[in-house]
Amino acid sequence: MGVTRTPRTRWVEEGLRLLSTGGPDAVRIEPLAQLLGVTKGGFYGYFKNRDALLTEILDTWERETTEALIDQVEKAGGDGRAKLNRLITLVAAGDGVMTGTAVDLAIREWARRDERVAVQLKRVDNRRIAYLRELFGEFCADPEDVEVRSLLLFSLRIGSPLIAADHAGRSRKDVLEHTRRWLLT
Repeated sequence: MGVTRTPRTRWVEEGLRLLSTGGPDAVRIEPLAQLLGVTKGGFYGYFKNRDALLTEILDTWERETTEALIDQVEKAGGDGRAKLNRLITLVAAGDGVMTGTAVDLAIREWARRDERVAVQLKRVDNRRIAYLRELFGEFCADPEDVEVRSLLLFSLRIGSPLIAADHAGRSRKDVLEHTRRWLLT
């Protein structure tokens, strides 16, 4: 009977988890193997080196948080408002390691120090903004309005978790819901 190998996806998932809590320096082969309860040898069955893992982590993040999310929104159909509403709901529910804000922020911080990551982040951000423009463009005639709404919604996704302010007697959830309605009018 053969030895069961830890799937490649587990290495990437746990790498993403380490990245989200400690940045790229936290993604190390030995601690990752310990976390998975395996030897380092299993790592080399999938990856040439740590850089190969980091590349796959970034590619997986890009694919799952951008293209797979867009595909999910598109499959359900509807007009621009319906798709935006679905997208907002899916993103708001995204509290997993892949879709949570922590990994997004960790990648943004990493991009400040690594040009290769910065290039990939810019590609992801451009794709996300382009999709928002496309959806808002279905019901907003003014290109300036489309651009403002796209930037506001995107900024809200990235920056909202960093804001510690109170909301004048309103809950954060209520303010975000009001923002959603306002953006979709």
